[in-house]
Amino acid sequence: MSKPFDAAMKHLVEAHPLAWLEYVGLPTARVEVIDADLATITASADKVIKVYTAWPYLAHLEFQSNYEARLGDRTLFYSVLLRHRHRLPVHSVVILLRREADGPAMTGRVRYEGLDGEVALDFRYRVVRVWEKPAEAMLAGPLGTLPLAPLADVTPETLPGVIRRMQERIEREATAAAAADLWAETFVLMGLRYSAEFTRQLLKGVRQMRESSTYQAILEEGMAEGLAKGLAKGLAKGKAEGLTEGQVKEAQSVLLRQGTQRFGAPDARTKAAIESIQSMPRLHELIDRILTAESWEGLLK
Repeated sequence: MSKPFDAAMKHLVEAHPLAWLEYVGLPTARVEVIDADLATITASADKVIKVYTAWPYLAHLEFQSNYEARLGDRTLFYSVLLRHRHRLPVHSVVILLRREADGPAMTGRVRYEGLDGEVALDFRYRVVRVWEKPAEAMLAGPLGTLPLAPLADVTPETLPGVIRRMQERIEREATAAAAADLWAETFVLMGLRYSAEFTRQLLKGVRQMRESSTYQAILEEGMAEGLAKGLAKGLAKGKAEGLTEGQVKEAQSVLLRQGTQRFGAPDARTKAAIESIQSMPRLHELIDRILTAESWEGLLK
């Protein structure tokens, strides 16, 4: 996968890991983005998230923008190395960012038979095709996957409406710094499907993107170098200042969704109590306790 898109996707996962677990359909809980470097064997997966459910596991995400016939073998290789290194089950997901990355080998399965005809290996992984995702689901989902909305199931005619709705959500829910990064990542990812000139014209009215230092670095230094420089600076600043408002909102959203599935819809008082919690350790604690609590009241106690 080319470096500009690689940098954008990795930054999105680091900033919004819960959103990406939801996007690929894996269970969510307290999470930690861990080192994906397997340097002892000269290999590096794209992104790995450690998920602290009742049965902890690793979510291994591979982003692909071009077709690679042996991608299944490489995914298997990373999965085995991660299992060996961390001693946890590994759930691998390949995320195809455009149609050109799809092909006959993208089956979600690597299967070998032995000399006797019996199955010697049968490895399964998920394949997510971004262009098949409904735009409506992306627009209503977490902020951390919102930059993929223009790559979802949209047409050039409906795209301006998608951008307007993205702008409404980002202005309403994201901090100024997070908004600038989200728009810079949107600009880069749109390059997978649309021309640079078309993208610039479509996004020229977005104030946060014009003010984004990452976007300015992309224009001045070139896409790959500018994105890497801008996102690295933004991520370092975010780590120094602590969690963003968007991450707190995502954790609150996960807590409300999972609690609703177990206890039913919360009343207004319960919802307000959860939305008032700004401590990520406290939110993670409550998410972990959903499996053992009997009610909303019992959970919040």
